[in-house]
Amino acid sequence: MSDTSLNVLVVDDDAMIRMSLLQTLTHAGYNVRSVDGGYAALSEINRETPDLLLSDLNMPGLSGFELLSVVRQRFPAIQVIAMSGAYFGDNVPPGVFADAYYEKGRGVGSLMQMVADVAGCDRSLDTPDNRHPADA
Repeated sequence: MSDTSLNVLVVDDDAMIRMSLLQTLTHAGYNVRSVDGGYAALSEINRETPDLLLSDLNMPGLSGFELLSVVRQRFPAIQVIAMSGAYFGDNVPPGVFADAYYEKGRGVGSLMQMVADVAGCDRSLDTPDNRHPADA
């Protein structure tokens, strides 16, 4: 059972992926918005801050790497899941400021579990000693 009060912002330059994630997360009971790039994401975050940001890393304009760096500095309470098809495995790629990493194509089940896990985190408990190395 999902927390229907959780607000999720999906950021991906691929319209098909955006629509698929929007439908999947909405069907799971989350409040979901989506945008097509980093600059649009910052505008949307300023309009209404999400609880969770799910962002592609490789996008034109403001990349996901840059977006996540800005989000960590300006909006530290937002939980972040980075995603890409360019990096493999479960670990957050080096230099990525995210709470979790989703390898595109791994299946919706693993993504939904990640969303549930990350959404349950309390950022107020983050300290330099218990943050993911990519957060340091």
